[in-house]
Amino acid sequence: MIRTFIALPLEASIQTRLSELGQTVPGARCVPAEQIHLTIRFIGEVEGTLFRTIKEALAQVSAAPICLSIRGVGHFPPRGNPRVLWAGVEPAAAVIGLRQHINRVLTTIGIPPEERKYHPHVTIARLHDTPLRRVTDFLTGNSLLQSSAFTIDAFALFSSTLSAKGAVHRLEALYPLSGSA
Repeated sequence: MIRTFIALPLEASIQTRLSELGQTVPGARCVPAEQIHLTIRFIGEVEGTLFRTIKEALAQVSAAPICLSIRGVGHFPPRGNPRVLWAGVEPAAAVIGLRQHINRVLTTIGIPPEERKYHPHVTIARLHDTPLRRVTDFLTGNSLLQSSAFTIDAFALFSSTLSAKGAVHRLEALYPLSGSA
């Protein structure tokens, strides 16, 4: 079985900046820079034949490059004990549109859309018993976070292996965004 997801790779400078930001929260396990991405769709465990079918089907996606910027921070879950710190992206509508297109393609090969609401974000740290005051301080101190605009010109299929130190992602295929919106 192959644990699979689709994501937007980010520029190295954005990855580094967000990873360093995650390191500012005591008790947080920050995401290493090379692992930072914007998840479009988590698929989960699939067997090898379906994985190859997914890989081929995603080549049918035609979409224009997306101009984004990182904006703001937050945490999941929105209520209760925070477990994940994230950075937001703007405009979210462009990412949601690409996700909808990818979901339509995946549906044609028998993979139904995810049921839960999608909120485009970049995970920067995972929390375990981090005092709420530290999380609140992080959110307050970084509420105005904003990067310069950057262009995403491809999306990717990744496999993911879970380990004691967290997930390790491997790029399986890269799909250019060169079509029209």
